[in-house]
Amino acid sequence: MAEYRSTDRLRDAIDDNNLLLLVISRFSVPFGFGDSTIAEVCEENDIDCPTFLAVANLVCSKAAASYEVSPDSLMGYLKKAHSYFLDFNLPLIRRKLIDAVNNSSIDDVAFLMIKYFDDYVIEVRRHMEYENETLFGYISQLIAGNRNTDFSIEEYSATHTDMGDRLNELKDIIIRHYRQKDNYTLNSVLYDIINCQADLVSHCMVENKLLVPAVKKLEQNIVAKASAVPAVHEKSVDLGKSPESLSEREKEVIVCVAKGKSNKEIADELCLSINTVTTHRRNIASKLQIHSQSGLAIFAIIHHLIDIKDIKLQ
Repeated sequence: MAEYRSTDRLRDAIDDNNLLLLVISRFSVPFGFGDSTIAEVCEENDIDCPTFLAVANLVCSKAAASYEVSPDSLMGYLKKAHSYFLDFNLPLIRRKLIDAVNNSSIDDVAFLMIKYFDDYVIEVRRHMEYENETLFGYISQLIAGNRNTDFSIEEYSATHTDMGDRLNELKDIIIRHYRQKDNYTLNSVLYDIINCQADLVSHCMVENKLLVPAVKKLEQNIVAKASAVPAVHEKSVDLGKSPESLSEREKEVIVCVAKGKSNKEIADELCLSINTVTTHRRNIASKLQIHSQSGLAIFAIIHHLIDIKDIKLQ
């Protein structure tokens, strides 16, 4: 289907792309809609049909720019998506990850992987709770005709991310460095992690391409001032070089980082300047595509650069 329209049967659209199952769930559409059209389903469930079509087409990589979305209806969709990630999908991935790494003989790495994932979930929860309370509260005020001048959608969009980088980093660490044969549970959780990351990227696109412009129009109506819609820049993925390309000095820096040392402490211990340490860390991140202390700690354990008893957990 080139583009979903209000006259299309909803079940035909789902047959065309199963990603719509997530969309109808987040719009609280129950199953059992038979041969009803998208317009009929939206009317029956009190959903703004243009907003539904905009989200459905965007998520499924079809044209979505021509629809006038309702910020209020879109907020309801996004809140349900947040609940899906925080209350269902991420806890499910955690349970499967525990089962997968518990089958491993490398207990130290298993512990660090679970801690890495837990730290990541804390970041996601903080991000989404901020949106639920601060961003959506601001939008609700705009809908009511009031504007809090201490906040703006431009300020939000300037720092908005899809929260998928650390999840992708964990996936890459497992795939590239964690040797486990015949671990079907690990394969399954990797599949879930990949799908979750893609879902987070799609979720971010809905916020950036639909919510942000809609809120800017609300702001324009109140302050009578036009604002440009920010472009969404997609980050290219560079898997970098293999760990074998690390120099001995870079390995020493990794060990220091895994121990929780600051750049100054690393410089003092290795008799280097802070600028040199910073350069080493930048090169390490470029080669391994691992940027966090916890990620480098897992890498160091797997490659026998350090023992877990020497790692300072933050």
